[in-house]
Amino acid sequence: MSAVTSTLTLTELLVQPYRMNDSVRVSTALAATVLFRHLEWEPLTLVVADRAAQLRADHGLRTPDAIQLATAVAAGATGFVTNDLSFRRIKEIEVLVLDDLADGPNR
Repeated sequence: MSAVTSTLTLTELLVQPYRMNDSVRVSTALAATVLFRHLEWEPLTLVVADRAAQLRADHGLRTPDAIQLATAVAAGATGFVTNDLSFRRIKEIEVLVLDDLADGPNR
């Protein structure tokens, strides 16, 4: 099994460590992303940007969220894993909300 994410993910992962001026956490986050063997990094292309704009218009997503979703759709992903409840309304791809797993099947 493999996963795909936008290079935007790295930006989001590094904000807090940089804000805290914590070079150890920056290095740890960078190392973790490189060592994740089954993760493919996709750049923000014009096709992804256009699809993200459509998703923002259709679903009212924030730009980073729309880019992540558009990246998954463009890469042919079969599912999208998130902990953002607003993604439950997305129909373009199967969405797994992590909190739903904690609630169990009788939710």
